[in-house]
Amino acid sequence: MGPEDARLQEVVDGVYAWVQPDGTWWVNNAGVVTGAGGTLLVDTCATEDRTRRFLDAVAGISDRPLRWAVNTHQHGDHTYGNCLLPASTVLIGHEAMRAGLAADPIIHGCPPFWSPVPDWGAVTPRVPDVVLRDELTIFAGERRIELRHPGYAAHTPGDVVAWLPEERVLFTGDLLFHGLTPLVFMGSVDGALRSLDWLASFEPEHIVPGHGPLLGGAALPDVLGQHERYYRLVLDAVRDGLSPLDAATRTELGEFAVWADAERLVLNLHRAYADRDGEDLDLIAAFTDATTWNGGPLPTSV
Repeated sequence: MGPEDARLQEVVDGVYAWVQPDGTWWVNNAGVVTGAGGTLLVDTCATEDRTRRFLDAVAGISDRPLRWAVNTHQHGDHTYGNCLLPASTVLIGHEAMRAGLAADPIIHGCPPFWSPVPDWGAVTPRVPDVVLRDELTIFAGERRIELRHPGYAAHTPGDVVAWLPEERVLFTGDLLFHGLTPLVFMGSVDGALRSLDWLASFEPEHIVPGHGPLLGGAALPDVLGQHERYYRLVLDAVRDGLSPLDAATRTELGEFAVWADAERLVLNLHRAYADRDGEDLDLIAAFTDATTWNGGPLPTSV
């Protein structure tokens, strides 16, 4: 699937999700919240082409100014398009997210761990103007949008959800991957586990995950349960005397074998080992092992 397959889906009146199939590497979901005081975006996209398509779609449903945009975390599929927003748009993110994006080298040239290697187009780094540590509330007219951090590293150190309490809509960023293998190599497996109860505590009726199809509140317990079982599988795979690659090779994915991006098991194990040993994660070693496990570069449709 390509950029032309992305669509705006109305979640509730004036609130939309930008859903990009097939949700694999570098292909994210984003969001739009309109109100009398202007429009807020939840994330941008990885490439110039994908972000321009998103912004064109937003212009087609609202002529209200893009007053705010929030990045749910630092990864490029949610942030590289920031530079294409109007200069007047106030960009918001967690303080750890801002620091991570400011130090991100991949926007300047993607390493050949993926096939095809993504072409970002004419994007340049743009980091948040406003940062939060715990939470921040924005009012688009009477519409209330709460930006909240779980209080610990999960998918990344600087995850933020966008919560609309009146409409019961939750934009989770990459704390949820719906139907794809979750990724926590830059965060914490334990923190990702803790975040599941935190997400459930919102009791949302409409959920926009960071990747994959939208889901309703009735489906959330099943999706959270899948995430919990997967994270426990990762933690149970950690073994003394085995490298992360060896541990991944010996792990049976079971119910998760049908999920796309299975090679993330290796990356997640690198994180679990690093946390166990109190060491920094070696990103190059982790991706080298993931491509070895995969038998070649990781596939993407960016």
